[in-house]
Amino acid sequence: MPSQVTRMLAIGCLSCVLMACGGPPNWVEEGSGAMNQDDSKSIYGVGAIVGVKNEPLAWEAAENRARAELAKTFRTYTAYLMQDYAASTTAGNFTKSTEEQNVERAVKTFTAVTLNGVRPVDRYKDEDTSTYYVLTKLSVEEMKNVLQQAKELDVEVREYVKKNADRLFKQLQEEEAKRPSGL
Repeated sequence: MPSQVTRMLAIGCLSCVLMACGGPPNWVEEGSGAMNQDDSKSIYGVGAIVGVKNEPLAWEAAENRARAELAKTFRTYTAYLMQDYAASTTAGNFTKSTEEQNVERAVKTFTAVTLNGVRPVDRYKDEDTSTYYVLTKLSVEEMKNVLQQAKELDVEVREYVKKNADRLFKQLQEEEAKRPSGL
């Protein structure tokens, strides 16, 4: 009868073989957003980094990027500025003209939010491109529990968040469903 350690090693090896043959996990392609898997409402963030040779540093950077992607789901400030200038000058007998134009665009995006309970749940390395991917998860239930225990929040704020977390999650899921795939 095989020992439990032997069985776990066999399962681990089989998982590695299947993962190598099957390509990246679905979450790499699906990206960040709200998901309801097995009746577990959660918000996920996917982070990636390529070109870093130091493997521990690459994993850490991918995890931090996954947390940032998750944070962007909650609050993002974007400032947009476009300046457009065009001129046409005609000389003397109207046979010669000079045209000029200049278009400039500036976009600034900023996210700042504190999220308790975000944790990495899966990792994947694409060996062909040396890209490291990390999937982070924030469970809506865990978030509600953390908020319930938060002493710095006013009782009314805690109750509001607790009552509205499910409704807001559903709204977020609906918005995510409208997003074209691959964006």
